[in-house]
Amino acid sequence: MIRFAVSATYMALIYAFIFLPVYVLVLFSFQDGRFPIPPFKGFSLRWHQAVLSDGHLMAALGHSFVVAVLSSAVSLLLGFLAARGLAHARLRGAGVARGLITAPLSVSYLVIGLGLLASFNLANVPLSLMTVTLGHVVINAPLCFAICASAMGAPQLAAERAARDLGAGEIRVMALVTAPMILPALVAAFLLSMTFSWDEFIIAFLLSRFDVTLPVELWSLLRSGLNPKTNAIGSLVFLVSAFAVLAAELALRRRA
Repeated sequence: MIRFAVSATYMALIYAFIFLPVYVLVLFSFQDGRFPIPPFKGFSLRWHQAVLSDGHLMAALGHSFVVAVLSSAVSLLLGFLAARGLAHARLRGAGVARGLITAPLSVSYLVIGLGLLASFNLANVPLSLMTVTLGHVVINAPLCFAICASAMGAPQLAAERAARDLGAGEIRVMALVTAPMILPALVAAFLLSMTFSWDEFIIAFLLSRFDVTLPVELWSLLRSGLNPKTNAIGSLVFLVSAFAVLAAELALRRRA
């Protein structure tokens, strides 16, 4: 009984430590006051309404969604193809190739952003949401590769060989055998890529110009001090993300 009480208390403290900032953000997004600070001054939806009627915030939200979905899709495709290629190839340099592909995971986003900024300037590529998308592909493709590569093993390779023996081409093998067998890894890679792209600030700040993503727009709001809109937009994004994760989890459980 004592062991259970200690374990439950420890778990409660861990969850409180992790989710306390989220609780505070959501709570004060409903505060009817000019500043999102204690004490709580009454429940109101005025700041959520202000966010929904703010054209700049809504545009930045749309930009973030487009960049996150597009960069995650491209990153997943590149990571999946690279993982499958190296899983089949028996090359002497396969280990080195895996290391080079995953190397950007250990590099600071500031270094990657500055390198991409210099590269785009040398190539005379104008800064836009497309350059931000390419930057997010650079940081997310290695992550997708690592997740997909960890899910590929002997059973998947055996199933692919059996499909080829039955006359299936490579595209059909990938679409009907490989992808369904590692579907949880593909979903996890896509969702993580979307999360990292959605929250990423440094690369989005360096590689954007007039059309900015949500983190950059929030940074410009915070430059003038505390703003209740930041809590409101944060709570809306959190609720949408929570529902998306819950839907993905339910879909995977139903498939299992």
